[in-house]
Amino acid sequence: MTAARGPRAISQRSLDEIVQVLDDANIIVFELDGRILRWSGGCEDLYGWTAREALEQNVRQLLKTDFPEPLDDIIRAVRQAGTWKGELTQHHREGRSIFVMSRWVVVSRQAPENMVVLATNIDISDLKNAQAALASRQSHLLSILETVPEAMVVIDEAGIMMSFSKAAEKLFGYTADEVCGRNVKILMPNPDRDRHDGYIGRYLATGERRIIGFGRVVTGRRKDGTTFPMELAVGEAAANGKRIFTGFIRDLTSRHRMEEELRQSQKMEAIGQLTGGIAHDFNNLLGVISGNLEMIERRLEDGRLRELLREAQDAADDGAKLTGQLLAFGRRQALNAKLTDIGQLVSTFAELLRRTLGETIELQTVATGHSLSALVDTTQLQNALLNLALNARDAMPRGGHLKVEIARIHLDRDYVQMYPQVRLGDYILISVSDTGVGMTEEVQQRAFDPFFTTKGVGAGTGLGLSMVYGFARQSGGHVQLYSEPDEGTTVRLFLPAPTPEPGEETDNVDPVPSSKPHADECILVVEDDARVRRVVIARLEAEGYRVIQAADGREALSIIAAHPEIRLLFTDIIMPGGMFGDELAREARSLRPNLKVLFTSGYAEPSLAGRGLAEGSWLKKPYTAQELATRLRSLLD
Repeated sequence: MTAARGPRAISQRSLDEIVQVLDDANIIVFELDGRILRWSGGCEDLYGWTAREALEQNVRQLLKTDFPEPLDDIIRAVRQAGTWKGELTQHHREGRSIFVMSRWVVVSRQAPENMVVLATNIDISDLKNAQAALASRQSHLLSILETVPEAMVVIDEAGIMMSFSKAAEKLFGYTADEVCGRNVKILMPNPDRDRHDGYIGRYLATGERRIIGFGRVVTGRRKDGTTFPMELAVGEAAANGKRIFTGFIRDLTSRHRMEEELRQSQKMEAIGQLTGGIAHDFNNLLGVISGNLEMIERRLEDGRLRELLREAQDAADDGAKLTGQLLAFGRRQALNAKLTDIGQLVSTFAELLRRTLGETIELQTVATGHSLSALVDTTQLQNALLNLALNARDAMPRGGHLKVEIARIHLDRDYVQMYPQVRLGDYILISVSDTGVGMTEEVQQRAFDPFFTTKGVGAGTGLGLSMVYGFARQSGGHVQLYSEPDEGTTVRLFLPAPTPEPGEETDNVDPVPSSKPHADECILVVEDDARVRRVVIARLEAEGYRVIQAADGREALSIIAAHPEIRLLFTDIIMPGGMFGDELAREARSLRPNLKVLFTSGYAEPSLAGRGLAEGSWLKKPYTAQELATRLRSLLD
């Protein structure tokens, strides 16, 4: 540290000589009270006032100086140290701002108390303006990084990440602080992870473009190790003689899901047209066979031949039933639709279902709310329910529980985006849930295909679910299947509900949350399906919550231990990894007794999966964003 020197002694003549020699510089000599004694030619050019106009004026008032700290503190410092240096904002005669780097030296001319300040000012306005422009550009870039909907990653020519947008944080699960300064290959699975440095090196050496300037579908890797399809477009720029690369990334998970749904829908449509056409023509042939058998029967006298003929007639009747199922799948059956109270129909039909299921299976029917009417063919709906009941019975050879639940729901935009063949609107939802053996993912993919069955030879035609699918689609609705191996199956049948008359009471109006989220409310979302998890997180963040995510129970427990700010755990009930949602909740509450818990399930009710939960602590899938918001407020308030 430089020792304070105090004011320097100087003669009046020497002071004048300094100002005269350095006249082109920006030099002002003034007393401590501000009275200007000397004004160089450089100051005339810089500030616009001549020496005659400036002399005897108060320098601070003339230049309208803004100081970086209180003036009294500056005066006190220069009295003690003899010098001071700092940035000042001053003003030109015409009013524009001038930024200067000012250095003050205190000198005494005759008596020690007769002190004046020799100030040399360097104009730094261009530098300050350049800094302001740079800050503006940086702010603009940061705003882009904060708001651009697609993930954006900037790397240098060594592959080191320099910028990581907010959308990239959400997509990959890393924060910008975690990844900036690290190699971008951590966002890639193998073999690209091990080969990435070679890709950049080859491009820098040869200039061969394989991905730069082109959009390309590649695979990304999140922090939790899961992978996903993404579209990557890379641009190149030069900065300080070095190249930087900007990657724009679009998550294709939802698009691929929608494409898969569309392909499945198109496949079912094509199979339906084929089977429906064959069944229609075959029905005509059976009509000819059956009609001729009836005419022959009238002319036969031999009793043994009449028995053979009746067997042939019975076979033709079975063939007609089979073609009827094929026509149902192909959506070519004649529907006699009429407005029907679905709750009442199911209640009336329940006795037949009980006799079909047998004594070892407990049947429960629940109708929730009002306005449960739909325009539907009651006979075909009963056939669909019977087919679902028979499938459930076969899935529970040792008995179990079957629940049929009817409710009016509203399918919102989030749901429709996941299932593009579904339309927005009100539906009557019929959920048929069992506690049977469940289905693997491979079986679920083919469950609605005609003639596909996991039953033994002679135990079924494989047309039950196909008929349900065709009936639902021809009725203007759709079917959704949810199942877990060894945990049971839920089949949801959506039938379009008519628009209610003005003033009619309905149950499809989502309740309004009683309050808004607070700034400190953090929610942990635990969901093994990455697509569903992203939709939930987007809904919660749109409501204003801070969200942390986990893919399974073990990961969730470690997060809960590390984040005491988590107020609520929102978890799926059935998850892989050896820990179910209710087990996670028990472990979490042993760590955090006051932690709120909200469960969700694709089953009609969690108890069907053998999980006993507190009443009112779970939310049935599918749910709307408003339903989720309302349930959260009821728990947090």
